[in-house]
Parts: sequence; C-alpha cells; structure tokens
Amino acid sequence: MSVLVLGGAGYIGSHTVDRLVEAGEDVAVVDNLITGHRQSVNSKARFYEGDVRDKEFMNQVFDQENVEGVIHFAAFSIVPESMQEPLKYFDNNTGGVITLLEVMKDHDVKKIVFSSTAATYGEPKSVPISENADQEPTNPYGASKLMMEQIMHWCDVAYGIKFVALRYFNVAGAKADGSIGEDHHPETHLVPIILEVAAGKRDKLIIYGNDYDTADGTCIRDYVHVMDLADAHILALNYLREGNNSQAFNLGSSTGFSNLEMLQAARKATGQPIPAEMGPRRAGDPSTLVAASQAAREILNWQPQYDDVESIIATAWQWTQTHPNGYED
Repeated sequence: MSVLVLGGAGYIGSHTVDRLVEAGEDVAVVDNLITGHRQSVNSKARFYEGDVRDKEFMNQVFDQENVEGVIHFAAFSIVPESMQEPLKYFDNNTGGVITLLEVMKDHDVKKIVFSSTAATYGEPKSVPISENADQEPTNPYGASKLMMEQIMHWCDVAYGIKFVALRYFNVAGAKADGSIGEDHHPETHLVPIILEVAAGKRDKLIIYGNDYDTADGTCIRDYVHVMDLADAHILALNYLREGNNSQAFNLGSSTGFSNLEMLQAARKATGQPIPAEMGPRRAGDPSTLVAASQAAREILNWQPQYDDVESIIATAWQWTQTHPNGYED
C-alpha cells in the first residue's frame, strides 16, 4: 500500500518524501507545481501533476494507487499575501481539504497527517504555547488552517477518518548533503532571505518591526529543522497505523530566537557580514511564537536531531552554496 503525499514537491513535502523513501515506504506524490519543484521529488516516488481541488483528478489518483494514508502539505502559506488575498487562501487551503476528504471517504482511506501551523493560535496569551491554548488566528492563512483542522475533526466523528494535525512553528534548514532545500519565488522566509544577503543576491536584510514587546523589539520565533519535521510526519503516520485517536501536536524546539538573534547566528554560520536595517511591522505578525512540544516528544517519540539555530542555518547555507539559483541549477 502507498503513502500519498500531497504537495510533495514543495519545501517540507520534498524532504518528507525523501525520508519516506529512505524508510522503505511506497510513495506517491501529488503536486500542481505552482510553488513546488519537480526536481525536488525523489526519483523512487511516483509523481502525479494536478490540483487537490480537482475532484476528478484526485479520484483518478486514488483509483490508481492503493492508498493507505495521506500526508497533506498542499496549501498556500504566505501570511502577508493571505491578508491581501484571503479568498485565495480559503479556496485553496480550506476548499482543497474538503475535496480531498470527500475522495478519501469514497475510497475508504482512514488516515491523514495534516500540515497545520502555529498561526492557528494567533497572538498567544502565554508562552510557550501548548496544544490546548486558545486558537484565535490573526490572519487568513491561520484561519484557513484552523478551519481545515475543524473539518477533519467532524469527518472523524462522521466517517472515522483519523488525523494528526502537526502545528509547525518556523521551519528552516535543508538536507545535509545539499541535494534538496528551500526554493520559493518570491522568497518570504527569514533564513533563506538572510542567506540571499550573505550570498550577495540581496543588498541587505529588512527586519520588519523593532517595537514589539520583546527583549530587543523584534519578533521571536521557534525554529525547527526541516528534516526533523519530516521525521515527525512519519512518526505521526505510524501513530495512526497503530490505531490511535486523532490528535494535534506542536512541532518546535521550545526555544525562541528573535530576528536579531537569527541575524547574528547567520553571520557566525556563514562568516559573512550580512548588512541589515529596520523596517515597519507587517500586518498579521504576532510578536512571539514558541512551542510547548513535549507531547510530540513523549507520545510520538519525536527526537529532533538539530537543536541549535546555527547548525540549522549551516545546512541551509550548504544548499544555498551548492544551488545558488535554486532548482534552476
């Protein structure tokens, strides 16, 4: 039986596909390649180009594949864009999961691991954030993902489709050998943008906001390595295979780093000066997001291998140096 990875040509999806293949799983990938890269998909995985919102296409994939479980990454994820184009996010993210769950129900597929987000929490009332914290998103991206979680809950109640929602905090890094990594157009994530400055592709880093209620005034985030995240998805799938009930888990390092601290860590990891200046806040950005991720460690036996931001940045720098133009190289 196969594991179907939706969005498997994207940043996190491609690293998870790579890990699944390494683990001996039979893997199929669906991606519309709007933001993903065909070159990032492990050659041992079967690839289907199409959109999760296309029910006829998805039915064809499920007819061809003997799907045991789904790992779902197929979503738009840029917070500022979601503030400007909320309907795009509700259509693709929330609408897409409705179509997927209809097809899963019709094909009697009962397991799904879902890429959720810390953005479902909004501005937290306390830090670190636990899984039972209030979920009050401050942007349409987080709202679209929260709706997806809620829809999955009711599909569990009605149809017995079991799910694990993995609420990521900030993801960074790349496979250690530099063969796959992060390549977005345009790039909106902090670590690759910092490294574009280090590589001379940008003149300077703009840090958005230095008037937050934090020690140095800049936003604080919790960073987790992409390969550790990939491992968590496999552990979550195995959790469902063991017959466990649906559950949500936070995935993070449980340590917060400000934007200025990330800049200093990148200067050390790359040996480059990396000029930076302050800019205005971005709409929809909470000041501090740090995970309480003990549940994933205890219940899933998740054991992250990268526990400091310098080593995470160093793997991303390896990818940047070996692929200066991303997958175009």
